[in-house]
Amino acid sequence: MTASPASAAHTSDLLDAIRSHPRLLITSHARPDGDAVGSVLALSLLLRQLGHETTIVLADPVPRIYRNLPSVDQVLEAATLDGISGFEVAPCIVLECDSVSRTGLAGFGSRLLLNIDHHASGREFASVNWIDPDACAVAAMIFRLALELGAEITPAIATCLYTAVLSDTGGFTYGGTNAETFALAHELTRRGAHPGQVARHVFFSNPESKLRVLGTALSKMQRDGPLAWTWLTLDDIARAGAAVEDCEGIVNYLLSIAGVESAVFLRELPETSSFRLSLRSKGRLDVASIAESFGGGGHRSASGCTLAGPLDHASERILSQLRSGLC
Repeated sequence: MTASPASAAHTSDLLDAIRSHPRLLITSHARPDGDAVGSVLALSLLLRQLGHETTIVLADPVPRIYRNLPSVDQVLEAATLDGISGFEVAPCIVLECDSVSRTGLAGFGSRLLLNIDHHASGREFASVNWIDPDACAVAAMIFRLALELGAEITPAIATCLYTAVLSDTGGFTYGGTNAETFALAHELTRRGAHPGQVARHVFFSNPESKLRVLGTALSKMQRDGPLAWTWLTLDDIARAGAAVEDCEGIVNYLLSIAGVESAVFLRELPETSSFRLSLRSKGRLDVASIAESFGGGGHRSASGCTLAGPLDHASERILSQLRSGLC
């Protein structure tokens, strides 16, 4: 795979900004998923290879299933960018976010921001913005960036990027998966990623608590024709001995039901009387537009937002919108 002329044109300002700064901070969204973790690690590795100093800062811990990735010990968990020695005024590359608030971090101040995103709901909040909704994952954009910068795609970088692509395409099942996705997977495999090994870490290394909280969620599942939904309260999560990351992917089980076209999972948030929603669709319904109407965003078939509680109120608001869209 090579970067197209169109790709080069879109990334020219980004390339100039990166080349102009020897020190760079890298971050992504709060509650990082596989694309966020794999992409920040790969970006840091390739920039260090080219002589840059980098620091990765995330507001929340790396989920357990991704803690085997190369150089994961480089990730600094913090609440702010302030006080990072040597990086006080360094530019920050922000991956997969529609605003700095999505990172969960403070301390951006007046530093230069470089925005790389692949969500349809992406916004140009930074000094330099590269948004490509056609990319299957932000990892695909990092791969193209590496080619533009002349970096070598080492086995470590390939492993991080393959993990990101595998997780963000739902194991190559989501609507955005196409020939280019498989061409990228082929390239990353050719350059040292081991698909079987990555799949085992992503899909077959779950803690027992994840299965227990999944059982609770499935026992509460409701269905109305092509629409399915479920929820978890803080008490549910605590009784299962689960962490927030154990709730990842629950909504996909609802969407897997024959005849269901859209699904929603509501997770109670601590100390806010609100719920985090994961929305999914098999393609008939654009859940990104619904999520955006509630201040969230994402992809046509996979999006999220946050709604104020109580549970009955939040459920009725989202179910009303989903039902209208499916009519």
